Amino acid sequence: MKTRRRRESLTAAPSSSEIVVRHCNGLAEFAACLEVERAVWQSSDIDLVPLPLFVVAAEIGGQVLGAFEGARIVGFTLAFPGVRERRAFLHSHMTGVLAGYWNRGVARSLKLFQRRDALARNIDRIEWTFDPLQAKNAYFNLVRLGAIVRRYLPNAYGGTTSPLHSGLPTDRLVAEWWLRAARVRQAVSAVPARKTKTPRPARGREWVRIRVPAGMDELARNTPDEAARVQAEIRQEFEHWLGRGYAATSVELDSTGCAYLLQRWPKNK
Repeated sequence: MKTRRRRESLTAAPSSSEIVVRHCNGLAEFAACLEVERAVWQSSDIDLVPLPLFVVAAEIGGQVLGAFEGARIVGFTLAFPGVRERRAFLHSHMTGVLAGYWNRGVARSLKLFQRRDALARNIDRIEWTFDPLQAKNAYFNLVRLGAIVRRYLPNAYGGTTSPLHSGLPTDRLVAEWWLRAARVRQAVSAVPARKTKTPRPARGREWVRIRVPAGMDELARNTPDEAARVQAEIRQEFEHWLGRGYAATSVELDSTGCAYLLQRWPKNK
């Protein structure tokens, strides 16, 4: 009963035109999340997160969050509980939104609800992985949400059947979302419709850029060998700087691609 009241208090009151985010309950809603997963990633069944794991996540202290338009689920977030450095955290394994609902703030609403729910349980850290070649995702994670990156995982998931991965190694950056940090509070309080100013490292701090060219998806489809070469160069840069105590803390976007901004970062923050 306490859990139910807590969850209801985190759910916004619905209206006819808005997307409402709440916890999913029961097999039917978990199955609807699975159908969104299938539509977004277009993977073969062998690569899909199966229905029982949605059930498990909800039962063991993870999260299965749905973005609802009326009774229809148009996006979801799936997270599992974990322990790192003797502290509980959430690993946010997937967030997917149907194509017709992109650029409507659905993913951000899911993440903000996820943050409120975690804080209500005294969890102050959420992690997830993302493709370093996807500039808009990088901007969303580091600038719009205030996450930082200190780890690079080469070919984290191996080869997959999803066309989103274009046959490239599934290299991933690990986003660390420190929910109580000042940079996170500032990022999540920004008005969504307003362009968020890109945070810069403090004056006098040494910082570096790692550039990712635009059009990597097209490059991977048309000239996969060249895309793999570019990916390998980016991997080498990240491994070099992250291995020397730097963290990626911001992203700049322009017509030529994006630039990650990295600065020295304390190990205990």
